[in-house]
Amino acid sequence: MIKKGLALLLSMTLVVGAFVSCGNKEDNSNSANSSNSTQNESTDKNKDNDNDKDKDEDKNTTNNGDKDEEQDVAKDVPQEIVWNLGANPRHLDPGLNSATDGGDVGNNLFEGLVREFNGEYKPGIAKSWEVSDDGLVYTFHLRDSKWSDGTPLTANDFEYAWKRVLDPETASEYAFIMDPILNATEYNLGEGATADEVGVKAIDEKTLQVTLKSPTPYFLGLTAFYTYFPVNKKAVEAGEDGLWAKQPENFIGNGPFKLVEYVDSHRLVMVKNEHYWKADDVKLEKITAKMIVEDSTAYTAYQNGEIQVLNSVPNDLIPQLMVEDPEFYVLPVIGTYYYMFNMRDDSIPQLQDLRVRKAMAYAIDRKELVEQVLKGGQLPAPGFVPPGILDAEGNEFRTVAGDYGMPSDDSKLEEAKALLAEAGYPNGEGFPTLDLKYNTNESHKTMAEAVQAMWKKNLGINVELSNSEWAVFQEDRRNGRYDVARGGWLGDYSDPNTMLDLFIIDGSMNDSKWVNEEYTRLIQEAPFLNGQERMENFYKAEKILMEELPIVPVYFYTDFFMVKSNVIGVSKTKLNSLWLGDVIVEAE
Repeated sequence: MIKKGLALLLSMTLVVGAFVSCGNKEDNSNSANSSNSTQNESTDKNKDNDNDKDKDEDKNTTNNGDKDEEQDVAKDVPQEIVWNLGANPRHLDPGLNSATDGGDVGNNLFEGLVREFNGEYKPGIAKSWEVSDDGLVYTFHLRDSKWSDGTPLTANDFEYAWKRVLDPETASEYAFIMDPILNATEYNLGEGATADEVGVKAIDEKTLQVTLKSPTPYFLGLTAFYTYFPVNKKAVEAGEDGLWAKQPENFIGNGPFKLVEYVDSHRLVMVKNEHYWKADDVKLEKITAKMIVEDSTAYTAYQNGEIQVLNSVPNDLIPQLMVEDPEFYVLPVIGTYYYMFNMRDDSIPQLQDLRVRKAMAYAIDRKELVEQVLKGGQLPAPGFVPPGILDAEGNEFRTVAGDYGMPSDDSKLEEAKALLAEAGYPNGEGFPTLDLKYNTNESHKTMAEAVQAMWKKNLGINVELSNSEWAVFQEDRRNGRYDVARGGWLGDYSDPNTMLDLFIIDGSMNDSKWVNEEYTRLIQEAPFLNGQERMENFYKAEKILMEELPIVPVYFYTDFFMVKSNVIGVSKTKLNSLWLGDVIVEAE
């Protein structure tokens, strides 16, 4: 059996690489947790998508054997797997989640209007849809489907879920991803629009109409993202602050699996949802997701057969695994690993000085980090938008944008030293000790130690490292309890906006609290522009970001994965959503 444990029917090329959330979403894993965002979103505005027959091609077939063989296997072998999720998810509520861990779980507990298969969007809860000639109105026709408690799922559930995300009282960090919808931003920010004026309306129980503020070529793809999943109002009201999604007694979902156990920071258990609309096609009966943070501990468990699906491995094992282990996969990914500076008014004044930020950015040898520390095929990042995203003329955004003079090696060390001296701190003299925060993970620790050493050796700047578990780290970073903090972002859709809209003024993901009015104007104006004119706004915006450097891009992600050879059908979408609905467990 040659590497058939992982379904690579997503046009992903296996490359030399490493593992990262999110993106989709905030990445909280080790070095690179996402997938390739080179997808082409559906832009056929006038074409009806009338796939209402629930054909076999609507699902992601994940091995080379025939269906009868798979069914025989399902009868003979316990259809159960153990997967190491890694961190304890902060949220499983689709409307509140903003991280890859919660997204991976949610992608199997819920289902949106469409799903991505092989880089294309196929019917999910929507069996068909039409787009108006002007690209502004999407009409989705829903199939007959049920919640996991057996009650009917209707278009009203989608309207409720989306407007709940936008409700200012919900305080969803990912509300911004609904910005293309008419009056969504205005309602979310309390700028005059009411919930009734938001462009989402259940016409009847099986018809959902969505009106956009301007044509958005990637909108259909957004509806596959977890923030757009439906939620059950009864379930939501049973547990405050999203806790219902972690409480088996209150949980109600509509995906191929349902939650039956959640032990905080230890494990969660999902079992097959008998009410899923394609339940007959789901062979896997049980998934136990462990929350082992230490890569070495998780890898040992994998070797011992205690885990069948592994999200990350120790960095020092990557070169050997890539050469020797057919169960080790490396996937290209759209995502960027970076460090952010605390730009708040009450932060240390030295970081407000552009010369200091530029010196620290130039003092990082990115080539050494990816080749000698990570060793997983990551690429030095001279900008924030990663490879794999094209502009309106079909050109690689990254290639056209260039490198802004950001070195990939140590070629600008003398300039870095001169900048720091010009700022008043020759060889780091008189510069305060900085606190660099990261979330607990062996790979993040290794990276932070390497950067710490570079800043000390090259600039004379002392850095103290501090780490905390994922949820605490997120709160500390969001509330400015750091000087420098680790960041990682994975594209949610194939467009520069998925990366660049993070840093607008008062953006929910702008944890540096950088303020630049021209940058914000360019990003917020882009939805009202078309074609290459729209892309020019993004080129100008990234140039501002890289000139001001509130963040320091370090490398572009790749994605590791290990899957036992008898576990067939584990797949990842091009934007790194984990899908387990087609898994078959064969005899070892």
